[in-house]
Amino acid sequence: MVAPGFIFVLVLPLILPADTSAAHSNSWMVVLDPMKPGGPYEVMAQQTFGRTNFTLRVHDVLFGDVWLCSGQSNMQMTVSQIFNATRELSNTAAYQSVRIFSVSLTEAEQELEDLAKVDLQWSKPTSENLGHGVFKYMSAVCWLFGRNLYDTLHYPIGLISSSWGGTPIEAWSSGRSLKTCGVPTRGFTRSDSVTGPNKNSVLWNAMIHPLHNMTLKGMIWYQGESNINVNRDLYNCTFPALIEDWRQAFHRGSQGQTERFFPFGFVQLSSYLSATSDDKFPQIRWHQTADFGYVPNVRMPNTFMAVAMDLCDRTSPYGSIHPRDKQTVAYRLHLGARAVAYGEKLIFQGPLPEKMELLADRGLLNLTYSQQIQVKKQDKIFEISCCSDRQCKWLPAPMGPFSAQTLALNVSSCRGTLAAVRYAWTTWPCEYKRCPLYHPSSTLPAPPFIAFMTDQIPGDLSKLAE
Repeated sequence: MVAPGFIFVLVLPLILPADTSAAHSNSWMVVLDPMKPGGPYEVMAQQTFGRTNFTLRVHDVLFGDVWLCSGQSNMQMTVSQIFNATRELSNTAAYQSVRIFSVSLTEAEQELEDLAKVDLQWSKPTSENLGHGVFKYMSAVCWLFGRNLYDTLHYPIGLISSSWGGTPIEAWSSGRSLKTCGVPTRGFTRSDSVTGPNKNSVLWNAMIHPLHNMTLKGMIWYQGESNINVNRDLYNCTFPALIEDWRQAFHRGSQGQTERFFPFGFVQLSSYLSATSDDKFPQIRWHQTADFGYVPNVRMPNTFMAVAMDLCDRTSPYGSIHPRDKQTVAYRLHLGARAVAYGEKLIFQGPLPEKMELLADRGLLNLTYSQQIQVKKQDKIFEISCCSDRQCKWLPAPMGPFSAQTLALNVSSCRGTLAAVRYAWTTWPCEYKRCPLYHPSSTLPAPPFIAFMTDQIPGDLSKLAE
């Protein structure tokens, strides 16, 4: 039975077989009182049935925080597939208080109450179970994220990996959340970007819902590539809806032990060498923020994002859509977790503009940023929408003079009305860690954005979390 492993860390409920003649269910739950992080301990459960006593002991139990990691292939990539794999696989001795668990690839038509199969029961990290094959287990992003948290918190961390490559968000969403976004119940068009299960809710049913009675500290998510050609225009609804639905389910299933608005982190899509020059990738990146360009925001409270568009990998043996630098991804995610989940005062997002001013007489558009900026290079990564005769066209807007928090764009090429400006709105915006704009001390890249002159800045970027 899978459930007893759930008690390796503090806030997981203990679920054991029970006398079915005494109850309508074949399981019962004990919610343990909170304990300080630490261990190892032994947990013992006893049951008396007539004159017979049943005793179950679980050894080497740690108390700490549990994080669930989910998504598609970039979350599924194992430690053996990333840069410096040999060194990373051998770096486990200092992290024996980080425990790992990996869910098997399973799908179901109805919500399951227990996992049908497990690839890796709760285990201490070893080179074997961190790099058990290609796209198997353990998730590199999940492991490196937890390792970074342990280095900061210095107490036990539990990591659960439940991901499947080539899957759209609809497979991970419950019927409830899909209904709120008007997603068709049947008839998905098969896409080249979808190589895994694509039926609505089948992975929610089999790989997420069975975990909903666990108590979690938070979740991290890396998905979106498979929605490039599947309900792309709905992703600004389906992603926030998934977050809200998962939060409700885990809060109820854990008897309120999981916070109602538990922290939820995600990776904004990286780059991809595409044969076409469309803007499908930029659209998904934008929709990942519910069209705000930043998180947390009013539609996605208590969330954090790791920008990854500058972590491209032209020579990845797994295809450019699978970049191997998962260390930087995990590092940026853990900064967000430290700020959002653990309340640290630190910078966890790159700079975004909070004000625009058109200096028409000088042919400049002046951007004022929410944070200090570091300009690594002058580039034509900005574009402006120039409109005349009811037609609009995107034109390059070369970067001009800049200061600690301002940047001027040359917009003199626009002979009509300047309608909008956008940044990094391409599938492959820049080379590896060579985007034009970063925060000077945190090395965090400025995220992509689009803003319309009529609205000045979408949302209220001045409220961007520090």
